[in-house]
Amino acid sequence: MHSAPNLETLDTPCLVLDRTRLGRNLERMAKWVGERGVKLRPHMKTAKCVEVARLAAPAFDAPIAVSTLHEAEYFFTAGYRDIFYCVGLGPGKVARAAELTRRGARLVTMVDSVTAAGAVASAVREGARLSVVIEVDCGEHRGGVSLDSPALLSIARTLGPAYSGIATHGGQSYAARTPAETAAVAKAEAGAARQASARLSEAGFPSRIVSIGSSPTAVADEDLTGITEIRAGVYMFWDLFQAGIGACELGDLALSVLTEVIGRPEGRDEFLIDAGAFALSKDLSTAALPLERRADYGWVCDLDGTLLPDLRVARVWQEHGLVVSARPLAPDSFPVGTRVRILPNHACPTASAHPRYQVIDGARTVTAVWSRTSGW
Repeated sequence: MHSAPNLETLDTPCLVLDRTRLGRNLERMAKWVGERGVKLRPHMKTAKCVEVARLAAPAFDAPIAVSTLHEAEYFFTAGYRDIFYCVGLGPGKVARAAELTRRGARLVTMVDSVTAAGAVASAVREGARLSVVIEVDCGEHRGGVSLDSPALLSIARTLGPAYSGIATHGGQSYAARTPAETAAVAKAEAGAARQASARLSEAGFPSRIVSIGSSPTAVADEDLTGITEIRAGVYMFWDLFQAGIGACELGDLALSVLTEVIGRPEGRDEFLIDAGAFALSKDLSTAALPLERRADYGWVCDLDGTLLPDLRVARVWQEHGLVVSARPLAPDSFPVGTRVRILPNHACPTASAHPRYQVIDGARTVTAVWSRTSGW
C-alpha cells in the first residue's frame, strides 16, 4: 500500500496550496462584502482553477470574473455562466466573445473606446448577446476613460442596447503603504464609479452594473452606496506584497513553492535551491516597500510553513535560486537535500508558472492535486 504523497517526497519545485488558509480567506472576504450589501464577484485570474472556483463561488450561477477569454471558456465549460471578462475588449476578440454568448454564457465585457464599442455593437446587431460596461479610470491611469471625457457618452451611444454599466479598478491601491492610504484609494474608486454612473444616467443610459474592485480596496471600510459588485482575486491566496501593504497578515498566505537545497557553498551564509525565475517569477514588487518588508524574490519557510527569519531568495536564474541569510549560518545547517517553502512576492505570476496545486490542509500530507489552466 502506497503512502500518501507529502512535502518530503514530492518532485520539486512545485506549487503548494494550503486549503485551510484558502478557506479562511474566502470566508472572510465573502462575509465582509456580504455585510456591506453588495455582490462579490471572485476574480479567478490568480487561481485559474475550477476547484478553487467551486470554493469561492459554490453555485454555478454565481458571478465570477476572469482576465482572458481562455479563462472564460474554461470556466464556462466547467458550468459557470455569469462571467465578466474584465480586460478591455479589442475588436479582434469580439467574435470569440460573441461565440461564448451563443453557447449560453452571460458574458460581460468591457470597452474604453468608440472603436471597440462599434465592433461590439456590430456583433450585437448580428445576434450576439454581449453585455458591455465602460471602463472608467479612477486614478490608476492604466485603462479607462476619465470621468469628464466626452468619450464616456460617445461610447454609451455607440453601444446602444449592449450598454450595461460601468466598471473601474483601484489598482493604485498597490502604491498605498498604510490603511489610511488604501482607504483613500477605495473612496476615490467608489466615488468615480458613482459619478460616472450618475453622468450616464442623466444622459439616458442607466447602469445595471456598477462594478469596482481590487483586493486591498475590497477590505477597506468605504461607503458602497450605488455600487452593485466588488471584484477581487488575489485575496484567495494573498502574497508578500499584499502583506507588506497591510491588506493581510503573513499567516494568511496560502501559496508557497516547495523547493530543495541543491548546493551549500562552504564559508558562505547562503545556499542554492532548485526554484529559480521559472518557478518563483522575477517579480520584485516588495522592493518598493520599506526595507524590513522587502523580500527580494521571496521569503523562506520550513516545511510546516513557519517563517525562517533573515532568509530570503536574493538571486534567481532560470532554474536556480540563491537564498542568503542576514545572520551567520551554522556550517551544518541547510545541507543538500533539505526542503523549504518559498513565499511569493506576487501570487499571480508565481502560480502562472505551475500546471497544478499540491493541496495540503495545514500539514505536510498532500490531500489533493488540482489542475490549473493557462494561456489566452
